[in-house]
Amino acid sequence: MGNSKKTAIVGLFALAFATLGATAHAGKPGFEKCQGIAKAGMNDCGTSKHACAGMAKTDTDPAEWVYVPEGTCAKIAGNKGKK
Repeated sequence: MGNSKKTAIVGLFALAFATLGATAHAGKPGFEKCQGIAKAGMNDCGTSKHACAGMAKTDTDPAEWVYVPEGTCAKIAGNKGKK
C-alpha cells in the first residue's frame, strides 16, 4: 500500500474517532467539567495530549478534567476552573 493510501486511511480513522469523541462525551445535565483535579488514569475525556478518557499520566494535570456536580468545582482545592 502506498504512503498516500495509508495517509488517507489514517485520516479517515482520525475523523471517525474525533466525531465519535465529540458526541460520546457531550455534557451531562447537572454536571460541569472541572480541570486540574483528575487522578492519573481517571480523567473523563481527551486533551491536546491524548484523545481518550482514562489516559491522564499524572495526578492533577491542569489540562485534565472530570465531570463534577454543578457548583462543586469552585469548592475543590487545586481546581483550574471550568473547561
